[in-house]
Amino acid sequence: MASETLDVVELLLTAEIYNSQNELIVNDLPSKIRRALWDSKTRNVAKPIKPNKTMIRNMFSIEDVENALKVNGKPFAYAAVDTYSGSVRITEGSLDSAAEWFKKQEGARDRIFENPVLAYYYGSVAEEKDSNICYQEVASKNPPKEASREWIESIIEELSEDKGNGREWLKLAYIKAPEEVRESMDELILTERQKDELQKIELAIKNKEHFKNIGLYDIGKVLFVGPPGTGKTSFARALSKKLSIPIVEVHLSMITDQYLGETSKNIDRVFALAKKFDPCIMFIDEFDYIATSRTASDEHSAIKQAVNTLLKAIDNTSLVEDGVLLIAATNHTRKLDEAVWRRFDEIVDFERPTLEMRKDILDTILRRIEGDIDTASIAKKTEEYTGSDLRMVVREAVLSALLDKRYNLVQEDLESAVKSFDRRSGLKMTAFIQE
Repeated sequence: MASETLDVVELLLTAEIYNSQNELIVNDLPSKIRRALWDSKTRNVAKPIKPNKTMIRNMFSIEDVENALKVNGKPFAYAAVDTYSGSVRITEGSLDSAAEWFKKQEGARDRIFENPVLAYYYGSVAEEKDSNICYQEVASKNPPKEASREWIESIIEELSEDKGNGREWLKLAYIKAPEEVRESMDELILTERQKDELQKIELAIKNKEHFKNIGLYDIGKVLFVGPPGTGKTSFARALSKKLSIPIVEVHLSMITDQYLGETSKNIDRVFALAKKFDPCIMFIDEFDYIATSRTASDEHSAIKQAVNTLLKAIDNTSLVEDGVLLIAATNHTRKLDEAVWRRFDEIVDFERPTLEMRKDILDTILRRIEGDIDTASIAKKTEEYTGSDLRMVVREAVLSALLDKRYNLVQEDLESAVKSFDRRSGLKMTAFIQE
């Protein structure tokens, strides 16, 4: 069976079932269908869905819909194409027959397990229900609307049209959808403490209503501390993908202004921006850039005002009420104002990886590269290296191999890359904090 025929029939079945079942919501639509039907104004896919030739052409690049809906050279018996209006639909009373036909086709079962709408029908609605198809399980794996780029673009569009400060707010941060994040938790080598923190964060996200009911609002503020290259940013981004919520990345150096009073306003603006993307992760890198000690004698009063504004903004941001999980990261713990520490309910240490962790990191980086490498040996030679350092070593080894017109690596490539890295003064960290 041609894949384009299954594409069209899947769309028609999904539309018919989605329209008729009140229990189904926009998050039940698979991403490929939701994206094509998304309404940026309402941030939703309204019922009823009305497939037509233009929609099918845009979604699947199918110019001849009638031909795509032919089975063994004959028109598909359970679908109708209106040549006048261009509408395409399951014929009245044919849903069960069309669904039964679809399920028997090669590759259809994989599609069902990636489409909560179809899983709902086959597992709960069909006359002969399939006990092996669990709607809840399929739905739990389907990215919600908040995970999509179209969700973010809808909010950006609204802010851009705002006659107030919307456009200015957007200049203060980078906003990524989970589907755009390259980092994955499966590829990170975490300590037990970091794994525990990940579990706590997931529980906090899932139990926001519980915290609200018991009056516990000051939760969901985490401070990452550790030297550069130890995975603080990667963890925050991978968390965005795992939780299927956008990440709003803020570098405090970006929001400083030559007029120091404007810096305080930018702090308020960027926190207001994050709240627009509820739910989201607000990741503040270079946290020490502004959140510095107010006791330093050489600090300008406007800097102290900026610190005060930052502390107040943190106080007024809540995971429970605003849907913002606040994560800040710093390389310089000693520079932080004392009051900053009290604002965070969790402090997570990102230390340099141990010998065992370095081996695991190397194994992860090299998993798609051909070659027989003794990573345990390389791990012993890279004491004090961070995860970022190890990635640079592998990159150097790959480039050296390419110079020899090889895609595979040998032990000597890694050995030489380590020596080369050690010679590059200033890149290998020798201390956590340099005052």
